[in-house]
Amino acid sequence: MYRIYIIEDDDKIGAVLKKNMEKYGFEAACATQFRELMPELEAYAPHLVLLDINLPYFDGYYWCRQIRTRSSVPIIFISARAGEMDQVLAIENGGDDYITKPIPLDLLMAKIKGVLRRVYGEYATAAGHDGTAAGAPEAELNARGLRLHLGRGELVWQKQKAMLTKNERLLAECFMRHPGRIVSREQLLEALWDDVQFVDDNTLTVNVTRLRKKLEELGLPKAIETVRGQGYMLHLRDEREGADA
Repeated sequence: MYRIYIIEDDDKIGAVLKKNMEKYGFEAACATQFRELMPELEAYAPHLVLLDINLPYFDGYYWCRQIRTRSSVPIIFISARAGEMDQVLAIENGGDDYITKPIPLDLLMAKIKGVLRRVYGEYATAAGHDGTAAGAPEAELNARGLRLHLGRGELVWQKQKAMLTKNERLLAECFMRHPGRIVSREQLLEALWDDVQFVDDNTLTVNVTRLRKKLEELGLPKAIETVRGQGYMLHLRDEREGADA
């Protein structure tokens, strides 16, 4: 069941949206901590976020940027602002789509279903971006029971979950495509580097340390081994054994 996180400070609108999400078979939750949204959002680990612009403390553009530093989860803006520039800013700050209030619920549901299909469903898998088979219910990697949901940057081991930053997700993906094999620092640096940001060796070390900590929190201490002079290796045992190497 897909989870929808609703960031809307009008309780009545939030309740209507939540009821409508549940009517169509989704799980939904409304944000309650508007001063600091990220802990609540990461704990809920949504598949999609509905985000208002006018919010207490910080606006939706700010929160969209914060979410994008940690996750690639789809974000649809919902706002009474109908100006073209507002929609441009929403997309430039990391949003995937925009819908104006009063919210046409049928249109909203069509947009939500379309985004979910594109990111997690048949459109994503048919495109072959993640290595999963066409028609799979969700784009993910699985290495001996450790699962990485590529679309929302969520790492799952048994019943434990951890939300990853963009860099942590890229590293986890690289390791999980080569479990039990040495991955060189050069390979990992290449995975992190993009046209906007050059990633140095120290940045790599910091992000590997952070990923190790999240694996430890999931119950997988020492899952990433340093291979002196060569790189790193992901060591996992089968999920049925319930332990790491």
